[in-house]
Amino acid sequence: MAETWDRLLTRWTAAGVVDDDTARRIRAFETSHASASRWNWPVWLALGFGALTLGAGVLLFVSAHWESLSPLARIALVTGLVAVFHAGAAVIADRFPAMSVALHAAGSVALGAGIYLAGQIFNLEEHWPGGLMLWALGAALAGALLRAWPQTALVAILAPAWLVGEWLVAIEHHSWSSDLEPLATGLFLLAFAYFMAARSGTTPDLHRRTLIRLGGLTLPFATLFLSITAFEARIFGPHWSPPLSSIGWLTAIGLPLMVATILRRQAPWPQLGAMLWAILFVQLVPLAGELVPLAGKTVLYGWLALGAAGMAMLGVLESRAERINMGAAIFAATVVAFYFSNVMDKLGRSASLIGLGIVLLAGGWGIERMRRGLVLQVKKGFAS
Repeated sequence: MAETWDRLLTRWTAAGVVDDDTARRIRAFETSHASASRWNWPVWLALGFGALTLGAGVLLFVSAHWESLSPLARIALVTGLVAVFHAGAAVIADRFPAMSVALHAAGSVALGAGIYLAGQIFNLEEHWPGGLMLWALGAALAGALLRAWPQTALVAILAPAWLVGEWLVAIEHHSWSSDLEPLATGLFLLAFAYFMAARSGTTPDLHRRTLIRLGGLTLPFATLFLSITAFEARIFGPHWSPPLSSIGWLTAIGLPLMVATILRRQAPWPQLGAMLWAILFVQLVPLAGELVPLAGKTVLYGWLALGAAGMAMLGVLESRAERINMGAAIFAATVVAFYFSNVMDKLGRSASLIGLGIVLLAGGWGIERMRRGLVLQVKKGFAS
């Protein structure tokens, strides 16, 4: 709400509806009263755990008495849970907004349980990704009505989970690692699109901050999955089903690009760079392994280090410190992984441990010094 009135006040001032002196007094008044209505992080933590334990307790109660309930009672119970959570949130919305958000989130989570329990009642388990699709649609509808960040997070998680489920069902009779390349590439590019949700010179709203944090949590794991998939495909060789592969690659590239275009509007150029980096990554590793024996892993680590440096440079160009931190973390992890994989096994036990200590101390000091310098540069540029 604070971001909403501040943005509107800025627009009114620019349009001449409110003069500068009135706008200054409004901001001073709202700032002085903001601390009284702002919830500290322990309260938010308690609300989050409260919503989780409430949902878990209800599901445990239902599962304990599930066999004794009739099919009609079961469907009434699972649909009633969703209604009770959302109705309770609506009742206390004005008196306790934070609790209302938590209950609405519990209701959206309970919707997924209701969908799969209803599928079990009516024996609709043939195509399990369909439940994720219905859950994502329900969360999207709740998000359109409520404009709350938990629903944004649920849609950002459930929609890709549905597509992942569809892809796994489509390739369930295949056992080749190359069939996972579109999946790994798409997850990496989508996590990257979430992480780059904020444009240069703009203050992200709550929904964009939610996507940035979600992208920050998932991007390292998506990068690791992409690296493993690219290297395993070099070992086991290619296996292509042209129609299925084309659909997979079009979805893996097109969906994250569409998300990035929506989030960044006219500035999706970082997504194009990440797309080119990821596609070359999965192709360069097997190509290097064929041209130069045992060179695939070296190319993998070098390309990862280049990508980490590019992430840090994006942070500098767009004045985003979290991107510099992410780039530094991925670069450091790449250096340590390269040492364990290519250097440590060629040395003796004592020499390898000494080398590891030198890499950790000297490399950590150098990376941290560079990171602090870049973050300071970003803060100076932002202040000016």
